Amino acid sequence: MKRYARTINLKDDPAIIERYIEHHRAVWPEVEAGLRQVGIERMLIWRLGRRLFMLAETADGFDWDRDFARYMERGGRVLAWQTLMDSFQEPVDEAQPGEWWAEMEQVYALE
Repeated sequence: MKRYARTINLKDDPAIIERYIEHHRAVWPEVEAGLRQVGIERMLIWRLGRRLFMLAETADGFDWDRDFARYMERGGRVLAWQTLMDSFQEPVDEAQPGEWWAEMEQVYALE
């Protein structure tokens, strides 16, 4: 299993934050099916204020750039969902140029 830890900010607007939360209480089935089909086995998102933290657990052969692109190529409701979610978000200051969800560095693990 691989793990990916990423972070992003929601736009600084209480109505946008609430809409984001509401959408995640009822994620569209096509979105969850699409994520599983490309190798994402588990995805968790936490929020503190407007900062989001995502932990994704994937199959060993999963490559984020390649396989998330395959997910997006599904189009339809998957693309509509992602476009909608992107409209609520903005990169964190620490993101690399062109990076949306900034990849985080693991600094400790209790095994």
